[in-house]
Amino acid sequence: MRKSERLSAILDQVGLEGSVDVAALAVALGVSGATIRRDLQTLSRNQLLVRTHGGALSNQAGDEKPTRVKAILRQAEKRTIGRAAAAFVEEGAVVGMTGGTTALELSRALAQRRGITVVTNAINIAAELVGHAGVRLVLIGGLARSSYELVGPAAEAMLANYHLDIAFIGVDGLTPEEGCTTYDEMEAQTDLAFLRRARRSVVIADSSKIGRVTFARISRLSDITDIVTDRNAHPDQLESLERAGVRVTIV
Repeated sequence: MRKSERLSAILDQVGLEGSVDVAALAVALGVSGATIRRDLQTLSRNQLLVRTHGGALSNQAGDEKPTRVKAILRQAEKRTIGRAAAAFVEEGAVVGMTGGTTALELSRALAQRRGITVVTNAINIAAELVGHAGVRLVLIGGLARSSYELVGPAAEAMLANYHLDIAFIGVDGLTPEEGCTTYDEMEAQTDLAFLRRARRSVVIADSSKIGRVTFARISRLSDITDIVTDRNAHPDQLESLERAGVRVTIV
């Protein structure tokens, strides 16, 4: 197992249990205790957890993981999803993109494309794309969140001036019954504004988001045309989404 995969697994366990133990992690991940201690030290230096004697504790104040934590989790899956979603973008398209670590991978996949326009409210995505000659970039303004997204009435008013061929949004939860959900109600409203301006609306989400419901609804499932996710999603959950009329792409 590569170091990045171990760090992701450790953060998953901390998020699930609230704490981890060096000896138990060493057995579960098939490495030495010394390796686990070095991994915990790396995560502690980056303020992703709190180191304790014999293990570590979560430093999360609420349910939403900090962006710096999300960036480490399921990197390989997010990169694959981003590349698959990039294939949906046709030459000359106007592309709407909200924030999130999966959307960041999509922006990296689009960076070398020619003749597309990207409209985004995410500072880190804009930073990824600025300076690429083939990409016309529009950054939507608004209230800055810790997710690097600019949200709120100002963002929605600016979006109302644009027509999008396709919009990609990230979610924190996705079910047939509750649709697309996230942790922040203002972010949810701005995400919905992207969907309403687009002819085609695509959710890009790793399998951990499928079957979950979080605080604020972004939209009903009927507002979505496509979902791109990884093959670790439960088949029953994917089947229920398809029965609801959404095209599901599994990568």
